Amino acid sequence: MTVDRSSYPKQGGGAAIFPIVLSGGRGTRLWPLSRAMYPKQFNAFFDGQGESFFAATLQRLKPASGFEFPIILCNNDYRFLVREDLERTGIEPKAIILEPVARNTAAAVAVAALAASAENPDAILAVMPSDHVLRDGARFVDAVKVAATVAASGKLVLFGITPTKPHTGYGYIRTGSPLMSPSDDVFEVENFVEKPDLATAQTYVDSGDYYWNSGIFILHARTLLEEMETLQPDILKAARDALAGAQEDLGFLRLEQTAFSRAPSISIDHAIMEKTTAAAMMPLDIGWNDVGSWSSLWEIGPHDAEGNFVHGEAILEDSSGCYVHTDKALVSTIGVKDLVIVSTRDALLIADKGQSEKVSDIVAKLKQSNRKEQEQHVRNHRPWGYFESLSVGPRFQVKLLHVNPGGKLSMQMHHHRSEHWVVVQGTAKVTIGDVEQLIQENESVYITATQWHRLENPGKVPLEIIEVQIGTYLSDDDIIRRDDVYHRAPDETK
Repeated sequence: MTVDRSSYPKQGGGAAIFPIVLSGGRGTRLWPLSRAMYPKQFNAFFDGQGESFFAATLQRLKPASGFEFPIILCNNDYRFLVREDLERTGIEPKAIILEPVARNTAAAVAVAALAASAENPDAILAVMPSDHVLRDGARFVDAVKVAATVAASGKLVLFGITPTKPHTGYGYIRTGSPLMSPSDDVFEVENFVEKPDLATAQTYVDSGDYYWNSGIFILHARTLLEEMETLQPDILKAARDALAGAQEDLGFLRLEQTAFSRAPSISIDHAIMEKTTAAAMMPLDIGWNDVGSWSSLWEIGPHDAEGNFVHGEAILEDSSGCYVHTDKALVSTIGVKDLVIVSTRDALLIADKGQSEKVSDIVAKLKQSNRKEQEQHVRNHRPWGYFESLSVGPRFQVKLLHVNPGGKLSMQMHHHRSEHWVVVQGTAKVTIGDVEQLIQENESVYITATQWHRLENPGKVPLEIIEVQIGTYLSDDDIIRRDDVYHRAPDETK
């Protein structure tokens, strides 16, 4: 994407506010829709949502509204999902920074602060998770501008959410004295409290002195780096060394792995905010939800007269307070209440809505058992498009291949299977050995075992192919690849 950055206005007073989007979470509590390789931030959960949570986050602080172009931090597995959403929104990032290993948010924010400071020594960071819901975008923009003024005075500002109930799944912030300048709607932070039990949470709500921790920060980059130098020098050194050794790769900035791995794995809350004397809290009342569980999604979704949320085909009789999401199959219920029912093509979840936060325990067991259902959907996303497994038998497998315009698979070969490709939409450019040919709709091509071959879409419309695999062994580890235009490591393509 090429964008004329000079056409965008800057914030008043010359403040350079950099949106920092953190997109490394796996969203295990929203399985089976959220999977390790396609987590919740890239999903759209509601009818008419139209965009993923990540895309919605990108558009909250737009360059066209005077904010800087965003800096995005994500792990290597999500880099093409990030780029795909960026292209959909038409927003050009200042940088997409790839974390080689997971080190929680402190190291990621340190890298972002260093990168933004290199652009502008007075940079303000608007640090946002990529998987939250904010109902009132205009008020959020106004709040960020006010918080940026506070941050410029030497404070590290955290948005607090007025609690609506004694929630046990959130951390809490206890407020201290109000700051009279530059805003009287900002408070000193007395202390942070981890997720409490129900009785304790109720006392917090009743007191009026506690707020939910939103995980959204407005930080003066220089102040943050100074606090890190004092409180977490190991994190800062690791971040600085990793950024200094970073390398460009197809528009991504890869942090140096050895240096970044030396950073302690700790959140920005624990590493800095709970220790610094510069912390401040600003109340935020804009319809926030961290979408951390199926019950959270039920809370913010549209309900029928019996309090049920339904996505997909479902018939509910004498049922109330349920969350039902189905991708394909019809779901029917009789005489149930407060259930979560999520049906995908390869997995079914049925849970008590009040215990939906325990879904991550199921995911942990799936991972221990090496079950693919915790990692991938039936639809597997790739930088060139996606494929779906349609049918599997003892010696055959049928897949749908969807190749985006300009998409190009790697050159590859199989020892134990042959493939028959039938074009059902678009035009395919097929290479077999040294021979290239164009295959039109309703035409086919046959590739025998051990033949090197490649598929690409030279057209301007999506290419769809039905692939029939026949052989004695059909797993992906019978694929030898070379010449991958997306620079993927061998383990990424398995």
